[in-house]
Amino acid sequence: MITRRQPHPNAGRRVLSVLLTLTASAAALAVPGPASATPAGAPAPTGSIRWGTCPASDPLPAPGPQVQCGTLRVPVDWSQPDGPTTDIFVARHRATDPGRRVGVLMTNPGGPGAPGADSAMYADDPYSGYSASLRERFDIVGFDPRGIGRSNSVTCDESIRESIPARPRDAAGFNRLRTLNGRLADSCLERSGPLAAHMDGETVARDMDAIRAALGERTISFIGHSYGTFLGERYARLFPENLRALALDSAMDPERPDAERYLTDGSVAVEGALRKVAAWCAQDASCVLKGEDVLALTSRLFDRAEAGTLHEPGPTGPTRRKLTADQLSGILTAVLRGWSPQVSTEQLAALHTGKGEVHLWPGRSDSVVQLVLCRDNDFRIRDHAEYRAIMGRVAKAAPHVRYNAQALDMVLGCQGWSMPPKPRPAQASGDLPPALVANARYDQATPLPGARRMARAFPGARLHVSETVGHWLYTQDDVKQVLDSFLLSPGS
Repeated sequence: MITRRQPHPNAGRRVLSVLLTLTASAAALAVPGPASATPAGAPAPTGSIRWGTCPASDPLPAPGPQVQCGTLRVPVDWSQPDGPTTDIFVARHRATDPGRRVGVLMTNPGGPGAPGADSAMYADDPYSGYSASLRERFDIVGFDPRGIGRSNSVTCDESIRESIPARPRDAAGFNRLRTLNGRLADSCLERSGPLAAHMDGETVARDMDAIRAALGERTISFIGHSYGTFLGERYARLFPENLRALALDSAMDPERPDAERYLTDGSVAVEGALRKVAAWCAQDASCVLKGEDVLALTSRLFDRAEAGTLHEPGPTGPTRRKLTADQLSGILTAVLRGWSPQVSTEQLAALHTGKGEVHLWPGRSDSVVQLVLCRDNDFRIRDHAEYRAIMGRVAKAAPHVRYNAQALDMVLGCQGWSMPPKPRPAQASGDLPPALVANARYDQATPLPGARRMARAFPGARLHVSETVGHWLYTQDDVKQVLDSFLLSPGS
């Protein structure tokens, strides 16, 4: 039996995106070229935020009394500051010890495409909130990035997605993927106007500086998680002197890897997690595959999938439904996202014996991810022949898992996307802030090689590597303490 993997019930606000409609003039649908006309470090205009009570964030309870919410109006296109505008939804959790207040700690949960205001609205959440020591000393500020959640959510024709090949088998399928991705991108512009073409990390970083200016702060501290680390790096490149400290939890690669490096790094991370599970199974008597060579067993599962003899397991034995090699890579990606070796080996045993339950990779996301990711990264692949060659090399680098299903979803989602990638912005003058990068050794969403490159981008930055499998390390007490200590005293 197959079930789709479900997130932690309290983690839903990290990935929630509520699709609303932004009405805009059809005359402004032109997609910008790859160059930005806005200079690095250009000062943000000082707008104002009218603070008030926060709206409900169903199904979560009402935020506490320390929390305020409001909106800030910013240009849709920062190179045209007097042009059309859009609103950014902002939330602030006031410092609980005002006499010892350090300043503002801005935060972003990543996604890409996740609302971020909830990070401040629920900063005291025991599962995914921030520590009491940070809440005492900082105003914690979160925001829904433009076009997302309560910041004028964009809409696209999601019905197009139903016809897009998930894994193109031949040149015709690859070309169809590209054509339909382009049609999906065009539908975002048609339904949501020019905002859909201005949701990239550089533009959001400029919104962040507008929030800083509206708060009346000369500098801010920033903590980014997952894709939020990319926003932190972009902010540091554009406004280095406006940052007091930069904490990056589960860091993106700042060097904009191409499709092959992105797939390889992510797939090697999944392979590493499987090898860690295999080593655990060889030593732990509780492993249901005790005595089996877990890596060899996984290879045999792929052989069976390719031969058409691997079937979906059921409660009493194999079902008639066949599992493909692509589905097997997805199952491995899903079960190896975090460190749960008992569950991982139980699912491998279910596939091996045909009896039990496995979690299928859910696959595909909404168009907001593509609107952000495909502008910030250049994942373009020339044709199906190049795609096949890349996948062959990735499979050699990660022979027991073949590929990272999440990374492949991201790469394929950008093929044919009609809004081209933006170049990395120039580094503004000024000293870069103190920086701390924290990453798991086996993180398939933000692999360690990219985190190492992120740390090298900041002279003197510290890199904290957690010897575990997982992502978003602030939920781990030992890493939380490291990040908190740095934010409270970045120079020590």
